[in-house]
Amino acid sequence: MDITWSNFKKQLPVVCQAIAEADFLAIDGEFSGISDGPSFTTLTNSLDTPEERYEKLKAHSMEFLLFQFGLCTFKYDDVKAKYIIKSFNFYIFPRPFNRNSPDKKFVCQSSSIDFLANQGFDFNKVFRDGIPYLNQEEERLLRDQQEEKRYHTNGASTTCYMYISPDASRAPVVPVIPDDQKDFIDKIVYQRKLIYQTMNWKFPRGTHVETVESPNNERRMIITKVDEDERKNKEIQKKVKEQEDLNNAVGFSRVIQAISSSSKLVVGHNMMLDIMHTIHQFYCQLPNDLEEFKSLTNCVFPRVLDTKLMASTQPFKAIISHTVLAELEKRLQMPPFNPPKVESAEGFPSYDTAVGQLHEAGYDAYITGLCFITMADYLGSFLSPPQTHVSVQSDVISPFFNKLFLMRITDIPYLNLDGPDCK
Repeated sequence: MDITWSNFKKQLPVVCQAIAEADFLAIDGEFSGISDGPSFTTLTNSLDTPEERYEKLKAHSMEFLLFQFGLCTFKYDDVKAKYIIKSFNFYIFPRPFNRNSPDKKFVCQSSSIDFLANQGFDFNKVFRDGIPYLNQEEERLLRDQQEEKRYHTNGASTTCYMYISPDASRAPVVPVIPDDQKDFIDKIVYQRKLIYQTMNWKFPRGTHVETVESPNNERRMIITKVDEDERKNKEIQKKVKEQEDLNNAVGFSRVIQAISSSSKLVVGHNMMLDIMHTIHQFYCQLPNDLEEFKSLTNCVFPRVLDTKLMASTQPFKAIISHTVLAELEKRLQMPPFNPPKVESAEGFPSYDTAVGQLHEAGYDAYITGLCFITMADYLGSFLSPPQTHVSVQSDVISPFFNKLFLMRITDIPYLNLDGPDCK
C-alpha cells in the first residue's frame, strides 16, 4: 500500500493497528545516497573496528535523505497455518509545514538517484506528496513556540516563556538573533506587544485577537468582537487547530513512534544504515560515542534482527553462497528450505516474488520478512521434536537478536547492541 501525504492521516490508524497486531515487523529504506566522500567500498575498510565503522558512517552518510520507508507486518494465523501480511510503502520528504518548521538541507548522490530512476522510482511522490516529519527536538521546539505565543498573546506577561512539561516550571527563552537583525526584531516585537497590550487594556473581555497566514504567506492580525463565551470557544478552537497542525508536522515520525512503543521484533537486511538513518531523521541526532548509539538504539528498537547476519552464520553459511537480498530469497525457495505460506490481508496488495519489485522499500521489507521466517523455520527442524513453525519468542532465534551485520570487516562479523563487541 503506497502512503503519501494525501492519504497519510486516513491510513495512520490502519498502520498503527497493523503494528499492534503483528508478531514481528520487517523494515527497509531507500536513500538519496550512501557516501558523500569516499566510495562505499573505501568507506568500509576491512580493518575497521566497530567504533571506526560507526564514525565513518555517521560522518559520511547522515546528510543523505531516507525518502522511502518500507514496513511489512507479519502475523501468524494458527487456523490457516500461514502468515498474514500487511505491507506499507511510505514516501517521505521534510517539506516545511509552516514558517516555523525546519527548512532542511540534504545531499543527493548522482549514482544513487540514477539507479533508483532506472528502477522506476517515482520521485514526484517524494518531492510533491511526501510525508513531512519532525524529530523529537524539533517537535519540542515547535511546542515551545506555540506555548510561548499563546502565553504572550493572552497578555499574561511581556516576557516570553517556553513550555517544558505539565509538571515543570516555566523558564525564560533566550533566542539567538543575528546582530544585524536585532534592531529589526526589537522593533517588530515592540509593535506586537503594544498592539496586544492596548487591545487587552481597552477591551479586556470584548475581543479575540489572532494572527493568520494567507495562502501567499502574508500574515495579518484579525480582531473580532466577541462576548466572553465566544472568546473562550475561539481560544479552544485555536488551541485544537494548533495541536492538529503540530501533529501534521510530526507526520511520519508518528509511525516510528508506534513501532518503538510496540517493542515488537524489527527485522531488516544489512540494516545498520536503516537503523542509523531512522534514528537520525525521526528521533534525534546520532551521538558521537558508539556505546551511546547502542543504548539509544536499544531504547528506540528494543529487539532487532539482521537477516544478512543470520544468513552469514552457521548453519546457513555452509549452504548459502550469496547473501544479497534478491539472491538470498531465491536460495531460500529451494531445499533444504521450505518457505512458509503467506497471504496478504484483505485490502492489501499481493507481491509476486517471481516478478519482483526490488528497491521498492515495501517489497524489500516483505522479502526480508519472508527470508527471516524461512530461516527461522529451518532452525526448527533441528529441534526435538522438530517444529514446522518457529515463533519469534523461540530460543532458537534469540542468538541473532540485537546484532547488526558489519560489511567487509574481516574478524568482526557484527555490532553487538547488547554488550561488548568481538575483538
